[in-house]
Amino acid sequence: MKKNAILIGLGLLIVLFFVGSAARFYRLDIVDQLSSILYDYRLRLTMPRTMDNRIVIVDIDEKSLKEEGRWPWGRDRMALLMDKLFDKYRVAVVGFDVVFAEKDESSGLRELQRLADNQLRGDKSFRTTLDKIRPQLEYDDLFARKIRNRKVVLGYYLTNQAEPHASGMLPDPTFPPGAFNGHEVEFTTWNGYGANLPELQQAAASAGHFNPVVDSDGRVRRIPMIVEYDGAYYESLSLAIVRTLLGQTKLLPGYAKTKADGYAAMEWLDLDAANTRLKIPVDRDVSTFVPYRGGQGSFRYISITDVLHERVDPSLLKNKIVLVGTTAPGLLDMRSTPVAKVYPGVEIHANMISGILNQNLKERPAYMLGAEVVWVLLVGIALSFLLPLFTPAKAIIASATTLIITTALSLGAWQYGDVLMPVTNCLLMIVLLFALNMSYGYFVESRTKRLITGLFGQYVPSELVEEMAKRPESVSMEGESRDMTILFSDVRGFTSISEGLDPKQLSMLMNEFLTPLSRVVYKHRGTIDKYMGDCIMAFWGAPLADKDHARNAVQSGIEMLETLKALQPHFRERGWPEIQVGVGINTGRVSVGNMGSEVRVAYTVMGDEVNLASRLEGITKQYGVGIIVGENTRHLANEFLYRELDHVRVKGKDNPVAIYEPVGLLNEVSKELHDEVKLFHEMRRLYRKQDWEQAELQLMNLQRLSPDCELYKVYAKRIAAYRKTPPNQDWDGVFDFQTK
Repeated sequence: MKKNAILIGLGLLIVLFFVGSAARFYRLDIVDQLSSILYDYRLRLTMPRTMDNRIVIVDIDEKSLKEEGRWPWGRDRMALLMDKLFDKYRVAVVGFDVVFAEKDESSGLRELQRLADNQLRGDKSFRTTLDKIRPQLEYDDLFARKIRNRKVVLGYYLTNQAEPHASGMLPDPTFPPGAFNGHEVEFTTWNGYGANLPELQQAAASAGHFNPVVDSDGRVRRIPMIVEYDGAYYESLSLAIVRTLLGQTKLLPGYAKTKADGYAAMEWLDLDAANTRLKIPVDRDVSTFVPYRGGQGSFRYISITDVLHERVDPSLLKNKIVLVGTTAPGLLDMRSTPVAKVYPGVEIHANMISGILNQNLKERPAYMLGAEVVWVLLVGIALSFLLPLFTPAKAIIASATTLIITTALSLGAWQYGDVLMPVTNCLLMIVLLFALNMSYGYFVESRTKRLITGLFGQYVPSELVEEMAKRPESVSMEGESRDMTILFSDVRGFTSISEGLDPKQLSMLMNEFLTPLSRVVYKHRGTIDKYMGDCIMAFWGAPLADKDHARNAVQSGIEMLETLKALQPHFRERGWPEIQVGVGINTGRVSVGNMGSEVRVAYTVMGDEVNLASRLEGITKQYGVGIIVGENTRHLANEFLYRELDHVRVKGKDNPVAIYEPVGLLNEVSKELHDEVKLFHEMRRLYRKQDWEQAELQLMNLQRLSPDCELYKVYAKRIAAYRKTPPNQDWDGVFDFQTK
């Protein structure tokens, strides 16, 4: 025991560290991140993956936008929707995952009134007719009349801004100010809102907020059932819909103990209807975990245009809970969730409604904090004393068994008790205690690392060398065929630049821009093949496999341009010319490995896809863009917004290829740039149809948006040339390049 005293002491320090984390004396990012991962895993493992036919999503989808026009539609269409849903299809309740915050003036009533008050002031028949048709043209009032005395629940959103903003009218609070005095309840608090028009809110049966809890990783796992605004308390959209569905429903807070017992936190909400009583477990901040049933499509989706035109089987909607929301990407109601990175916000509310009705909501009661602390302490002390005494084989068995038992307890509590048992601190502690006791193999590992470094250190970043050292069996120098992504980067006009500098300055310039660009490649797990004068050739997918090779290459290309842009002020200070580079990226099947002769070999890639990457780099200057990627790259790296530049036939290849410019990450690009790219694609469509007049009109709109864009100038010249000398009727829109 004495010889293991230091090891046991270090183990107990690790245990105390994780006990403090479990007791919430401090928060560890890694614990929070792993907790989220484990939660998502348990959720996906136990989801029923069945459809709940009680709830139907009436979807403002692409089909509806195409038939009915762009959103928002006139409130007369919403009024018609209410008649269709309640009179034709006999639905039970309708909830709106949209906000009607602005008045609808699409009927033209305002202009008619202006005419009556001015130009046609003396025309009594005009005013009489206007007064007669006014009720049909007051679309907001029409919509309000259609939702009055019907089970319609409106949605609204809450905000937290430096300068609070409030618009529209909130519903009556679910609980008045002061309702929770004397209780330990940490409500989510907001200082602003965007709600519906007063006439609509007053006509609706109820309303609820549709703000989720967005965790640090951007995913939605919980919804605050009750939130606080200006001292009053308001319910969520899902809760409001369930209460409206059940009729005269009392909502009562539930407390595990009274304040006299020393504990006054809210742990659940009771829904008490005439013949139904439902319990909704809540966290300390009165939020509830969303019981996702599965991926998108766990509820029936019906296009709203099909409802408006009565193209739906009435049995699909009769007595159903209807949620009106959108899956159209342009309307921006998509969320990241544990079950999908892109998930309709309206379906999150559908899952919550389903969970409340099914009473299968997960809870995380406050006593679980104490249970976690006790479990961490017991397991940690046991392993701290036992592992130093065990052989490596027994230590592996003991650690693995403890991990399995802890995980099984967590899954059992989740599946059979609907309780979220936190085990992340315990799992991390077990792993660290095992690592502390099993620090072996240093010399073997070091020898392997030295070997890998000798083979690949000149090609790949040290991080990849570390990974290859851990998996030496996955690394080979022999030639093989792989799907990979290749990047070429070349300085434009390098000859003229080099002629203006002496050899020493040229060498310094080369180092100044090649070094940071190479670091970008290394940062994104790339392998530098070679430097060819001012050109960098790099590839992704070897020697270590990389399933994200296309995405990493595109990200590298974008960052290379950004890095070079940031260097320009430094170059100007030193009197050096401005450096512009073109980047070509392509993905495909290539040969990779040691290639060369008996005199000299190099680890490199070869193949047609490599040649195409080089050609794409060469034509960047023809389009005035910094980076061009091939079609395969565009489809594999779909996290980016792309502008389809052209269909071209490059020198040396017979088949045309589509070429694209990555504009930026989809979730980071502004709406204005999205719209500009969409307009450019429309121009390209007209261009390929040889509709030169309309294409030129769209191009003029684009040039107004970006007057200095070289790409638009290129197409302006092309269209002017084709108008003078049109191509053949069977022209396929492909542009032929005769040079590299």
